Amino acid sequence: MDFDLTPPIGVGPLQIGMSRQAANTALGSLRDLSAISESDRSGQHVFRPSGLMISIHCVRDMLEAIELGRPSSGTDRVLFQGVDVFALPALEVVRRVGEVTSIEEDPDDDASFIAPDLLLGFWRPFAADDEPDEEQGFFFSSVLLARPGYYDTPAQAAERLRQSS
Repeated sequence: MDFDLTPPIGVGPLQIGMSRQAANTALGSLRDLSAISESDRSGQHVFRPSGLMISIHCVRDMLEAIELGRPSSGTDRVLFQGVDVFALPALEVVRRVGEVTSIEEDPDDDASFIAPDLLLGFWRPFAADDEPDEEQGFFFSSVLLARPGYYDTPAQAAERLRQSS
């Protein structure tokens, strides 16, 4: 199954800004009922048979972020404008996403990247860009799609509010 990242809207039935109850229902719809994982947690995350983890983050009864973890098989794909964010090497994902929008190294984690205009965050535990056999560092491990301003400091949030007024 393909999961298309459409920032700032969401992923499939999971829409940023929906109520917690609607998000729980949408998350449940992404489960494969023929192979339910013992790791599934209602209202938190589901694991598909491919190993793809889909997690929701709600604050004040509203869906603010969706995180997807790298599957162990290719039966599920996570795509951003045709770019398979888990099948391609991390630096190739960064290059291709950079053709569409700005993307920068995470200032707190040099192995990870953020596309701030879209609020897509790409994470891996360490960088191993010259070592394809070291999958955890060669590929991204997770991608986060969040509401605009998700990573804002209080000062940035105040500025965002001022600009939108």
